[in-house]
Amino acid sequence: MNADYKITLATPEDIPEIVALQDPNVIDRGGGLSVRQTPDWFDRSMREMPVIVARRDGKLIGYVLSTSLAAKAHVPVVQAMLRSFPPPPDCYLYGPVCVDAAERGRGLAGAMFDALRAHLPGKPAMTFIRADNVPSLRAHKKMGMRELGSFKTEGVSHIALTYAG
Repeated sequence: MNADYKITLATPEDIPEIVALQDPNVIDRGGGLSVRQTPDWFDRSMREMPVIVARRDGKLIGYVLSTSLAAKAHVPVVQAMLRSFPPPPDCYLYGPVCVDAAERGRGLAGAMFDALRAHLPGKPAMTFIRADNVPSLRAHKKMGMRELGSFKTEGVSHIALTYAG
């Protein structure tokens, strides 16, 4: 991993850059993020659970979210995952993780995940990834996540993953 990365907890001042990084990476723009979040949602989320950001040369180049199950209970894909794979006690939702295209493949997602786990020691996490997002599936398995199985929502196949904490 690049030693020039600075990985920290996000603050409300980071939200405009988080949204700017999110926008080109949502599914309707050809990216792998299934759900677009609003600035207000990011603000509420980071007040409840840790959000990790990475910077290089002062520019925000990655983020990873953690959210309570309740914070995303309204999202259809999350509902489908939790129906298929009931969460363990004290579980949080990991993700999404978003890394600037120019920084991918350098271990940044794993480093941000390590930072997130340090803020939530011992807590189990669940996430989902589109079944066709092979690079993300490979990266998450490399980070130690275990595949729970597949599920479909709105005609799209996803893979549920977990981390024991």
